[in-house]
Amino acid sequence: MTQRIMYGEVALIVAVCINSFAVVLMLYSGAGISAISSVPYAFSEVLPKLSLGTWTYIFQGLLVLTLMILRKKFVPQYLCSFIVGFFFGKLLDVHEMWINILPTAIGYRILYFIISYVLICIGIALSNRCGLPIVPTDLFPRELSQIIKKKYSIVKISFDVICLLTTACMTGFFLGHIKGLGIGTILAAFTMGKGIAIAGQIIDKYMIFVTYLSRKK
Repeated sequence: MTQRIMYGEVALIVAVCINSFAVVLMLYSGAGISAISSVPYAFSEVLPKLSLGTWTYIFQGLLVLTLMILRKKFVPQYLCSFIVGFFFGKLLDVHEMWINILPTAIGYRILYFIISYVLICIGIALSNRCGLPIVPTDLFPRELSQIIKKKYSIVKISFDVICLLTTACMTGFFLGHIKGLGIGTILAAFTMGKGIAIAGQIIDKYMIFVTYLSRKK
């Protein structure tokens, strides 16, 4: 099977665009927000003076700092990852501005969840292969799996579950009820690690990733 070359820069842009859209679409579906954005969402509900996008890159900054502490050294690539995360957070706010024009019938909501789930799996799989600094919420489980030498899918699922528990505790305690989490969120948290792995295997059959600068050398 012939594999096509895809520039990592293009893969990263595509991943950021589709993941930011998919996160907002999953929340709009009513099935609950994706696990990777559930903690910033909880903060945006408890402390609404800052938007979901703003809380997202604050949360991502903490993830980057945690990785540096675990590696016990300054990693310049992680700061680049934070910059990517900043644009991801801004795109979240952009999508929130127009998403309400979509119809909300139950059939559409089910479709929104399916589309968002698939897009997130594809987006994270692309991020993991682009060879460039990626969004910290995607970077964190990938780097942590290397640091603690555990399988990525296991680390990813564990990370997602911890995010969900944090969100449930925050919204339950401060708002008096759990908000932002639904059956779709739970389903995604326990299966998305495997979904990303499957998406990655399919992508690997058709694509080889190189960065533009490395190919020019």
